[in-house]
Amino acid sequence: MSLQKLNIQDVTYFKLNNELNRPIDGKIPLEKDREALAAFFKENVEPNLKQFANLQERLTYLVDNNYIEAEFLQKYTSEFLEQLYKRLRDFNFHFKSFMAAYKFFNQYALKSDDKSEYLETFEDRVFFNALYYANGNEQLATQLADEMINQRYQPATPSFLNAGKKRRGEFVSCFLIQITDDMNSIGRGINSALQLSRIGGGVGITLSNLREAGAPIKGIVGASSGVLPVMKLLEDSFSYSNQLGQRQGAGAVYLNVFHPDIINFLSAKKENADEKIRVKTLSLGVVVPDKYYELVRNNDTMYLFSPYDVERIYGTPFSYVDITAEYDNMVQNPEIKKYPIKARELENEISKLQQESGYPYILNIDTVNRVNPIDGKIIMSNLCSEIQQVQVPSSLDDAQNYTQMGTDVSCNLGSTNIGNLMKSPDFGVSVRAMVDALTFVSDTSNITAVPSIARGNELSHSIGLGAMGLHTFLATHQIDYGSKDAIEFTSVYFMLLNYWSLVESNHIATERNETFANFAKSTYATGEYFDQYLNNSFVPTRARVKELFKDIFVPTQADWVELKNKIQTTGLYNAYRLAVAPTGSISYINDTSASLHPITRLIEERTEKKNGKLYFPAPGLSNDTISFYKSAYDTDMRLVVDTYAAAQQHIDQGMSMTYFIRSSIPAGLYEWKEEEEQTTRDLSILRNYAYYKGIKSIYYVRTFTDDSEEIGSNECESCSI
Repeated sequence: MSLQKLNIQDVTYFKLNNELNRPIDGKIPLEKDREALAAFFKENVEPNLKQFANLQERLTYLVDNNYIEAEFLQKYTSEFLEQLYKRLRDFNFHFKSFMAAYKFFNQYALKSDDKSEYLETFEDRVFFNALYYANGNEQLATQLADEMINQRYQPATPSFLNAGKKRRGEFVSCFLIQITDDMNSIGRGINSALQLSRIGGGVGITLSNLREAGAPIKGIVGASSGVLPVMKLLEDSFSYSNQLGQRQGAGAVYLNVFHPDIINFLSAKKENADEKIRVKTLSLGVVVPDKYYELVRNNDTMYLFSPYDVERIYGTPFSYVDITAEYDNMVQNPEIKKYPIKARELENEISKLQQESGYPYILNIDTVNRVNPIDGKIIMSNLCSEIQQVQVPSSLDDAQNYTQMGTDVSCNLGSTNIGNLMKSPDFGVSVRAMVDALTFVSDTSNITAVPSIARGNELSHSIGLGAMGLHTFLATHQIDYGSKDAIEFTSVYFMLLNYWSLVESNHIATERNETFANFAKSTYATGEYFDQYLNNSFVPTRARVKELFKDIFVPTQADWVELKNKIQTTGLYNAYRLAVAPTGSISYINDTSASLHPITRLIEERTEKKNGKLYFPAPGLSNDTISFYKSAYDTDMRLVVDTYAAAQQHIDQGMSMTYFIRSSIPAGLYEWKEEEEQTTRDLSILRNYAYYKGIKSIYYVRTFTDDSEEIGSNECESCSI
């Protein structure tokens, strides 16, 4: 029986998995999932897994048939390869759920060219990942193999999927580029979107610098068509450049809330929008300065400013002007064309669109820049709202060649599995190995098709280490999500990620005698970055949290002083280190909950294109944990905000934080509710709560309707860890 000829009617695992969703005597039949897992291996994996007599035969076959690169294998002795492979086999890895095994073999395992055979197991994929990222360092390869087989570390989907393969896409997860207010930049931006989508990444693009509809072009009043036609061009580009049809083009566009086209920008996503302007697959994000929240709070008229005039007066693109600081000056300046609108009317439009579609993402840009440790300004985010890095605009001539090369952003992502990392023999050693693996991806990445991306990566060496499985960890330790114990645990955990990633970045800089560009102008160099750790203790104070960390080193203020001195002396190699991305299919493989969110259902339902509905029980679900697994849709979203805020204070970039809200909100969940139906006011209150808690960005708003449909539940595969 081959994969090609596999008849779904002949297998039992889908049926067994579906029985998981049918309670027996009021109980969830979890044993059905274990039966489905066993049947999947017996009926699908084992008959279709190509067998080899030994490792040498396996590697020879994979190299000779152009499945695996030879070069990275040749950096190791055959004795070491045998030793590492035996180490992984002896671990005796087993998937814990049907969904985990199904997702791995369906999406990640290397298959024969005719798709008739599996050519690798999970151990094999870990083997190639560890060898590839260690780049010949046997000690690091062994450490990385241990991290991945124990599922303490999970590379992002593009990295895990492609490592070691002869025919592969890029390891980079997604990209950020900006367009400035001229036709050459627009043309180059569209070409960049085509190229970046082709090689595998989701692309975020800011349109804030473009002049508004009706603005003059070369003195002709009303000549500009504004941002909407550019959005349509970008959407068509992503749809065309879709990796040979393997996925729908993935792109997000950002616009400043003070841009005159903001209402049209939001309207383009509405279901009833005219087809000429409607964007179906493009994601929308709004860049929100502090001043906007003040105007909404005071119920004031707000003014939208012509980017063309602002750039002409200030001598810099619109995105780089501090609107909060300059707002009153811009209002009073007669040379800047401005458009009045009631701030709360715009606020209501944002909420209505979030109810209807889940968009727009919200990027609190002043919050982002207040704590940005790197010299320069952050102006936008990515497809999943967690990457926030400094960019520099480029200048182009009429041949679209760079007259001044700026910097754009590529994202190199990976995730810790919280529950498993907490069991690591050495938390610090584990995190340092992860930083090394991610740094290798950055060092070897060279996106030549978009020189500003390549230059940004070359100068910053930026990475993004995050985390998943918070709710699983809390539930299996019988801690309520959002409780004081949970909040303190989250803070201490991310403080440790921050500390050890700084230690390793400093170690790399010291060893190589190289830092990221302009390190001397960063708050790491001045020492200001460390103030929160020198002025406050993040050592656990609550008894339950102390117990959880009792065998793990937790740095004191004295340890932070020592680290600060080292970093001021020899620097950091990575300009950015931490970011919490959404975790999609890879969290199933890790048998854990996604990101830092609460689970959505005890038995999660997924619709697979060819095979219908599949079911995934909450990891660690049992009689002892079931009461700690409250659905995100029944959770006060302020607890989610508090949780993310506890992590955010330690993270130099952002987090993909999603709101989960029922269309009919349970009575008593929010004290301001007089009726159960979700309103735009609810979303406005929750957005403002996140802002005042220091949250940098809000990803989707997902609404669970009365007919059990999810609005705004598109999954970001590009940035999914």
